[in-house]
Amino acid sequence: MRNRLGKYVSSINTLNVEERLLYCNTLILGEEGSGKTNLACRIRNYVIDSNVATLYLDFSNSDEHNIELRYKDENFNYIRFDESDEFQKEFDDLIVANKHIYMAVDPIYFSNKRDITSKLTVTLQHKGLLENYYYFFHDIENLNGFYTKFEDFLLYMLNFFNLKKYGLTFLAQPHSTFENHQLKLLFTFLYLGKCSNLEYFNTSNLKKLPKNRFFYQYRTNYHTLLFNDIKSNIVQIDEYLFEE
Repeated sequence: MRNRLGKYVSSINTLNVEERLLYCNTLILGEEGSGKTNLACRIRNYVIDSNVATLYLDFSNSDEHNIELRYKDENFNYIRFDESDEFQKEFDDLIVANKHIYMAVDPIYFSNKRDITSKLTVTLQHKGLLENYYYFFHDIENLNGFYTKFEDFLLYMLNFFNLKKYGLTFLAQPHSTFENHQLKLLFTFLYLGKCSNLEYFNTSNLKKLPKNRFFYQYRTNYHTLLFNDIKSNIVQIDEYLFEE
């Protein structure tokens, strides 16, 4: 199983993912070029090896030929979101077959009004996805009011995840949206990302970290009635290269 992510900078110990990751939420915050995609790809490999189906949402709306080679393994099934019946049938067929899905999404399909739920959000709450899939959200830079439209889904994630069996990995650029108390609570159980401290998702103090080096935070997994302690380390993530 591909469970090694990298190593701790302060020791000779390796950084491995465990089964707990499948059920907790992971946040990867970092600047462009920091290695977010590489880290997400390694997590995705572990989820796939654990026989859990994955939905990878690419909000850059990438054409298939522009997607990185390391995603194009035997588990790669590309689809582009639209609101047509043809899309819905193809998407439903992939879910019924429990296939791994790479979905390109234009964020214009999200609603920009809090009291309106978009068809995209409804699609992401498909019962088959909620019961069987681990989600990956690949954020884009804050262009063209992306986060304004994304509120339709982002600010109501807590209600959404009460229904989920598995967790998610969220790759994101730094943005004030992540100061929202609901989102802090959403990611409280497991952190992976560049953060300036334990309280805020902010990369300002760690922008000089080299590529693939992250500030790693996770909540300890002891049986307790209270929140467990958060541990922090600097880690170096291995570069993943897919060979055909």
